[in-house]
Amino acid sequence: MDIKSHAFDRLRKVFSGSLDVVEYAGLMVIAIATTIAMYQEAMVMVEARRVTLADLLLMFLYLEVLAMIGQYFKSGQLPVRFPLYIGMVALARYLILDIKDMSELRMLAVSAAIFLLTVAVLVIRYGHVRYPYREDAEKEPGKAYVRE
Repeated sequence: MDIKSHAFDRLRKVFSGSLDVVEYAGLMVIAIATTIAMYQEAMVMVEARRVTLADLLLMFLYLEVLAMIGQYFKSGQLPVRFPLYIGMVALARYLILDIKDMSELRMLAVSAAIFLLTVAVLVIRYGHVRYPYREDAEKEPGKAYVRE
């Protein structure tokens, strides 16, 4: 029985390590691709000799993706708020770019989606302050801790 559990533990460690390697490789590919896309967008703005709000929002999306990757490398955790922020900016960019072709109902729907994402971020932030993670609450009792 000990041989089987020892072999199983080794297999689990190898599998876990392999998944970590694939995860980090995937994050590096995303970071490199985002950096290249950001550079290409900057070159498009330079060639056009103008910067629009849609361009700035796209650059902000790229920065949020890079910040999300950086946060994961620093802490090993990915706060759910980062994708929500990215979704809000992406919807705002969509609203700005296509506002001329949108019906009133679609504009209201996109605006409502942005509002719902905003409420979701506020609820998550409130939950982290009001109900901190057990390991974070034990570090400094009485102090509200919010993971970034």
